[in-house]
Amino acid sequence: MAAVGASGGETVDPAGAQRYAAAWTRAVRRLGFVPLSAAETERLLLGHTLRLAEVLLSAEEPAAAAEEVGRSLVAAHLTEPGVIEWSIRTLGERFRTEVLAVAGPPDLDERLAVMRGALAAGFAGALRERTFVQQEGIARAMWQARDDAEQALRDSEARFRAVFDGAAIGIGIAAADGTIIDVNHAFADMLGYPVEELRQLNVASLFHADDAAGMWELYQELIEGKHDAVRVEKRYYRKDGSAVWTDLAVSLIRHDDGRPRFTVAVVEDITERYELQQRLRFQALHDPLTGLPNRTLFFDTLAGLVEQPDAPGRVGVCFLDLDGFKAINDSLGHALGDRLLVMIARRLADCVAEQGYLVARMGGDEFVILVDGVTAVQDVIAVAESALAAVAAPVSVGDQQLAVSASIGIVDSAVAGTSVVELMKAADATLYWAKAEGRDRWAVYDPERSARDTARSALAAGLPLALDRGEFVLHYQPIVSLLDGRMLAVEALVRWQHPELGLIGPDRFIGLAEETGLIVRLGEWVLRQACRDAQRWHTEFPDAGLVVSVNLAARQADRPAIVDTVADALASSGLPAELLQLELTESAVMGSAGEPLRTLHRLAALGVRLAVDDFGTGYSNLAYLRRLPITCLKLAGPFVEGIRGTEPDDADHRDERIVDALVRLAHALELWVTAEAVETEVQAERLRALRCDTAQGRLFGPPGPAEAIVARLRDPE
Repeated sequence: MAAVGASGGETVDPAGAQRYAAAWTRAVRRLGFVPLSAAETERLLLGHTLRLAEVLLSAEEPAAAAEEVGRSLVAAHLTEPGVIEWSIRTLGERFRTEVLAVAGPPDLDERLAVMRGALAAGFAGALRERTFVQQEGIARAMWQARDDAEQALRDSEARFRAVFDGAAIGIGIAAADGTIIDVNHAFADMLGYPVEELRQLNVASLFHADDAAGMWELYQELIEGKHDAVRVEKRYYRKDGSAVWTDLAVSLIRHDDGRPRFTVAVVEDITERYELQQRLRFQALHDPLTGLPNRTLFFDTLAGLVEQPDAPGRVGVCFLDLDGFKAINDSLGHALGDRLLVMIARRLADCVAEQGYLVARMGGDEFVILVDGVTAVQDVIAVAESALAAVAAPVSVGDQQLAVSASIGIVDSAVAGTSVVELMKAADATLYWAKAEGRDRWAVYDPERSARDTARSALAAGLPLALDRGEFVLHYQPIVSLLDGRMLAVEALVRWQHPELGLIGPDRFIGLAEETGLIVRLGEWVLRQACRDAQRWHTEFPDAGLVVSVNLAARQADRPAIVDTVADALASSGLPAELLQLELTESAVMGSAGEPLRTLHRLAALGVRLAVDDFGTGYSNLAYLRRLPITCLKLAGPFVEGIRGTEPDDADHRDERIVDALVRLAHALELWVTAEAVETEVQAERLRALRCDTAQGRLFGPPGPAEAIVARLRDPE
């Protein structure tokens, strides 16, 4: 069972207290003569142990109790020099772990420090007082006992001096004005002074320049009685000018009337521990490869500049990424890549060293420069250009001569926001812009462009769910005969019926679908839905022979499974194969070889028609065209737009000659020709004169829902 303290709770471990008292007894009896028996000594010291423990864990001031214990040691004639030294040294971590059954109050370390100082002071004071008592007794005992009394005084002083000087930790005593009264050898050795020289100094002269004002203020508060004890980690100057880090505990000793009498300082040299802490802190906040500040230190510094109440204001960030660094790592090895990173880091640090800007490594081949004191974005641009020039200079790594470039995203807190998250999100996006625009360049954050990118990203993120929820719809644009105006086919065009943005055209999401790979799923849905709609029209209007034309993305056409997908779409819908036309871009079919070419032939073998869309805008391999199993060429809209004048003489004759040549080429290859983007009667008339077969465009009807096609089939006029 634990002992019960003054507060009524369990505070002291009896077994631990017994062990501590036993160890104290052994130390006392080992250090010299003890007038008490071992059992008596242990009972005495156990009482002191319990008394000190209870005071530590109570609201009682520890100094008085500790001073009382120091005095009682002297009263019990336990005055050998090593007694007080052992008592002070163990009255700390050992006392805490062996005697206390609870963690103790938050200021336990401070109370222990006060207790050690007061214990030493009480012991020293008791020795002095006993000496004074002995002197008085000697004076009353008659003149013949004077020699014995003087000898006793000298013995008492010797014992006190042995305790004071023999302590393993530094102890100093100073007057209320800071004048040093006495120090022990451990204190003097710690600071590199002779004891006599220290006795002529004021404690203020030992304070380090960086904390002297604060330390003297703290010392004054102690003297004024605002604190009974203080404990701090601080630096002192050694005599040779070097600094020593110490764990300093200072206790105030008062007169009986409460006036400050003197201070007792207990000082421990913690320089090695402090330097280790500093090394560990440096390692935690700096990149081990380049030695630059790491992302943790960068974010802490950035937060201090933009998010604190007293933040200085406008800052800029240059977010830099090396171009093609992965290729260097892969081809020349990571060891050489690491050496390159070290050199680039040094160059970046050097190029802004004069301004003192922070350069940090974010990880991999990414670096960041924090520009403070910004007055205009041009300040940040100048830093970015300097960084690009520093990186671009030829680099010699081992026997390799490397040419390196970088891309930089520039943000200004006046535009990008005043939070770390906002700034770094903007910097990351801007770096991506610089990379996308060709690398070896910088880009400045533009909130409008960022908003567009954000909206685009939101659309990309919503595509899969939109497909699952059936938000896509098909509109169909008529393709008519230029000879008699009859509707021969329709082109299926996908639209997104967005729940918030309304009907969205394909120009806003097809590119996103291709980037994300969703184009395969979306394209298959378009194919199957178009086949189902076309079959309904065929069932209701079998004589119309209406062909539905469906675009195939390059990624769809490249997949070997496309043939099976088309076959299944035809089979499940019941649509005759000859009523389905698949449109592929010129770049997807021209120059196809191997498996892609075999895929085209397999599609043609199903009976479907194949058309080349936007013909004339790619790298037309005319000699190869005759090998493709296609049935139709769709002329690109820009050629048709060149002949859009309201009068025949307004046409661009170069475009007209190009269209004429393309139509002749197609007919020579026995291919059908469709002109896109026809908007005026003049265009239609010229295309008709050039013997173009079919056309589509707003002149013949805009894209509309399937019901509009049904209405047109019912009433061809």
